[in-house]
Amino acid sequence: MRSLRQTLTADECQRAERYVFEKDRTHFVVARGLLRVLLGRYLRQEPQHLRFTYGLHGKPALATDMGRVALRFNVSHSHGLALYAITCGREIGVDVERIRPAVVQEKVAERFFSPREVTVLRALPTPLQAPAFFACWTRKEAYIKAKGDGLSLPLDQFDVSLAPGEPAALLHTTWDPQEAACWALQDLAPAPGYRAAVAVAGHDWRLTCWDGPAAYLDFSHSPPGS
Repeated sequence: MRSLRQTLTADECQRAERYVFEKDRTHFVVARGLLRVLLGRYLRQEPQHLRFTYGLHGKPALATDMGRVALRFNVSHSHGLALYAITCGREIGVDVERIRPAVVQEKVAERFFSPREVTVLRALPTPLQAPAFFACWTRKEAYIKAKGDGLSLPLDQFDVSLAPGEPAALLHTTWDPQEAACWALQDLAPAPGYRAAVAVAGHDWRLTCWDGPAAYLDFSHSPPGS
């Protein structure tokens, strides 16, 4: 914990101190510190020397002078589990959620999902609705995080797959008929009782996963013809 705190900048330490509860401060320090360690290894730089910029809706990125490698990254965490996704030269988003079956009956889908998604979800047998709900939720969240638009991109304005056995995919957006073809979605199984998904721009990439004190993903270009 102390070594991770030492990688943070002064403003990051101030952000940590604004949390009321100690567990939330610890969570922030560990999450940001591990991100710095992982990115530092890729760039062969000391973690504390990395600098971040932030998009219009708060998506972090490495400052442009942090090396010639155009790394993109995203982070998600839920109930003690964290996922780190890192790629080179393409946008990426990741989301992980602990499966909580009670949420499915709280009409969250009706508030946030597209009409098509709600129809597919509610047509499923009750025992299958919880995994389908969280498949849909993580795929949608991963996509909007990859886009960097945050909640300015309404969740009901695009469709993702969610039926059991159906491959993860962005199916349709209301604003551009070509948008869905530009993105690849993939499900992840980080731990029992959790659901996760990743969204990546383009299709010519290879997925490699590591599981350790921090679970993270590494995306790189596939060899030609692979």
